[in-house]
Amino acid sequence: MPRQHISQMSVAKVYPFYVTKAERKGRSREEVDILISWLTGYSQTEFEAQLEQGTDFETFFSRAPHLNPSRSLITGVVCGVRVEDIEDPTMQHIRYLDKLIDELAKGKAMERIMRV
Repeated sequence: MPRQHISQMSVAKVYPFYVTKAERKGRSREEVDILISWLTGYSQTEFEAQLEQGTDFETFFSRAPHLNPSRSLITGVVCGVRVEDIEDPTMQHIRYLDKLIDELAKGKAMERIMRV
């Protein structure tokens, strides 16, 4: 069975892993949702609809109401790759989200994670 590229994976399939990672470190689902909203501009209702529809990451980011202009301030390494050097926009947005969740799990303050 061929492996599915992450951009074609359902956000709903990966979202529980984000929440679990955050909760293991004493953070909350609400904080994960705040970060997703900050990055994409989805309201909570819009985000939940995307989960229910089984939207893949590529569609999720291409339909995002308002990608945060401060997302370019997200830097660092995820899965051995510098997020700022990723050329594919969808993959870069996925890794931005991964980086935000990593920072949340490491205990950073929400204001610092959201580059306020």
